[in-house]
Amino acid sequence: MQIVIAFYAILWLILGFDTLRLTRLVRLSNGWRAPVAIVSVLLTLLPVAGAAWTATTVGVLRGAIGDIFGPGAPAVEPVDGRYNILLLGADSGPDREGLRPDSISLVSVDAETGRSAIIGLPRELQKMPFPRSSPMHEKFPEGFGVGPSVFGDGDGCLTTCYLNAVYAELEAAPGREVYDGLYPKAESQGSSPGIQATADAVSGATGLKVQFYVLLNMKGFSKLIDALGGVTVTVKEPLPIGGDQYGNNVDEYIQPGKQHLDGHHALWFARSRYGSATGDYDRMERQRELQAAILAQMSPTNVLLRFQEVAQAGKSLVDTNIPNDMLGRFVDLAAKAREFTPKSLNLVPPKVDPAYPDYAQIHKMVKRTVAKASPPKEEN
Repeated sequence: MQIVIAFYAILWLILGFDTLRLTRLVRLSNGWRAPVAIVSVLLTLLPVAGAAWTATTVGVLRGAIGDIFGPGAPAVEPVDGRYNILLLGADSGPDREGLRPDSISLVSVDAETGRSAIIGLPRELQKMPFPRSSPMHEKFPEGFGVGPSVFGDGDGCLTTCYLNAVYAELEAAPGREVYDGLYPKAESQGSSPGIQATADAVSGATGLKVQFYVLLNMKGFSKLIDALGGVTVTVKEPLPIGGDQYGNNVDEYIQPGKQHLDGHHALWFARSRYGSATGDYDRMERQRELQAAILAQMSPTNVLLRFQEVAQAGKSLVDTNIPNDMLGRFVDLAAKAREFTPKSLNLVPPKVDPAYPDYAQIHKMVKRTVAKASPPKEEN
C-alpha cells in the first residue's frame, strides 16, 4: 500500500506541474495568471500531502502490527468450537521479582458467532492442577505447590505458590534450575517458559485449553488511555493513589461518581486495592469495568483522530503470541462479538476459596458459563 500510494503521489505531482506548464500562463491575461497558478498548485500539492500522510499512517500501522504480532505460534483451529486466550495484566518494575500478573482472565470466544465468556481468576489462587500433557505435571502431579512434588513429600515451591507467581517460579526465583529444559519451543513460538507454565496452570484450573496469551503492560495501558483522550468510568468509592493498607502516604483520592480519567488516574482506578471492602476482588471487578469502558468509548472517529498515538501506545502495551496470519480471523470475530454481551464468571469468594479450591466444582461453573456464551442448539 505504501509503495502504491507513493507511486501515485509522484505521478500526480508530475502530471500537476505538467498541466501547469501546458496552460502557458504567460498567454493568460494579468488578472488570471495568479488565480490559475494558485488553484493549479493547490490541486497538485493537497492530494500529494494527503497521500504522504496516508502512507505515513500505513507505515505506523505496519510497524505496530509487526512489533506486536510476530510469527509467534502457528495458526491453530478452535478447541470444541472456541478460541481460548489468556489475558494477563502486569506491572513490571525494579521492585518486583520477575513478572507477577495483577490481573488474570481467560477469554473464551465462540469461533463462529464471537459470543464470549470471561473467566476471572484471583492471583492468590492455589493448588492449580496441571494438565497431564504439561511438563509441569511431572514436577507437581498433585497441583502447584502440593506434595509429593519435585521438592519432596511436603507442600511448597520456590515462590508463594500462587497463580500469579508461576511465571517467577520458572524465570526469576532462586533455584529455578530445577525447571531447566521445560518448554524448549516456547521462545520460537513467541512465548516463554513462565508464560507457558502460567497458561498450563490456567488450563488445569478452568478445564479450558489455553491457546494464546495476551500480556498487557499496565504502564502501556496508561499511554493508550491518554492517546484516546481519557476514559469515563463510574467510581463507587474513594480510591487512594499510592499509600498502604493503613492509609499512609496517599497522594490523592479518586472521588466517587462519574469521572473522566486520564491514563494515570485510570491506571490507579484499576490498580488500587486498599480501602475496598474485598481488596483484590474489588480491583478485579474494576479492571473489567475499565476494559469494557475503553472498548465502548474507542470509536472509529476517536481512534482515527489519534491514530499514530494509539499505534505507538499499542507497541508498549501488548505482548502476545497470536500470529499475523490469524489476525484477519480474530478481527472478524471481534466485529461479531460486539453484538453480544460477554458472560462473566469471577472465581472469587464466596463461590471459590482461593486457598482451598474445589477444581471439579470450578470446572462445572466454567462449563455452565461457556454454555451461556454459546449459540443456542438447533432443534431437530
